[in-house]
Amino acid sequence: MAAGKPSKARRRLLAVVLAILVVAAVAGALYWQEQSLRERTSGPSPTWRAEPTPTSALLPSPPVTPSRLDPARLATAREQLKRLEVRGWDRTADFKRSQFGKAWSDDVNVEFGHNGCNTRDDILRRDLKNLVVRPRTCYAQTGTLVDPYTGETIAFTRGPDTSNAVEIDHVVALADAWYKGARSWDPQRRLDFANDPRNLLAVSPKANFNKAFRDAASWIPPNEAFRCDFVARQIEVKTDYGLWVAAKERKAMEAVLARC
Repeated sequence: MAAGKPSKARRRLLAVVLAILVVAAVAGALYWQEQSLRERTSGPSPTWRAEPTPTSALLPSPPVTPSRLDPARLATAREQLKRLEVRGWDRTADFKRSQFGKAWSDDVNVEFGHNGCNTRDDILRRDLKNLVVRPRTCYAQTGTLVDPYTGETIAFTRGPDTSNAVEIDHVVALADAWYKGARSWDPQRRLDFANDPRNLLAVSPKANFNKAFRDAASWIPPNEAFRCDFVARQIEVKTDYGLWVAAKERKAMEAVLARC
């Protein structure tokens, strides 16, 4: 045997050791991959994260009914709309979400304020049907939402990968408010506005995304049964907070109310 050349037995031993190391490395990688997956998919989380809506959350929707409004509320909405100031957008300063304070703050002087729960949880508990609340918490654990904007029925389950099935929308968008009067408000008034339940609705992520910052001139709910209520809410909120409307916005609101 040449000096320094390993024997057949030694070569076999090295091959076996190498094979064992490879198997151990693969097994270790699979183990940590499984652990990582478990950490992402298990355990409760009170934090909402914006992710695509799980398609499995959609349930059969109820039939669409014609859009109607209580006669007294309709008369009030029409009268309030006549009194709203018509002006263009105030573009003195650009809108930033931070101008309306901490999102879903409980430190507000509107309904549900200072109750120990954040505003998102307050609205979920208000708007979800078949509601189950996690004991001794503010959290809606499960429930069903009939999305007012689309008419879709959505099953809600709280969790890191499921809470995103329902979002909270500002009926009068914060950006729309900013450019139509809110720029001159003090910080507390803007914080109150951003968390006022009268201006908040639980809706589907898709509808919330499509509406974005638009006013009634460029977006109304695809669910015809809710259009009258939607416009009346915008008028009520703008009246209470002293916001104005743009000319095209007012015409769009008048057109909706004419069919109520």
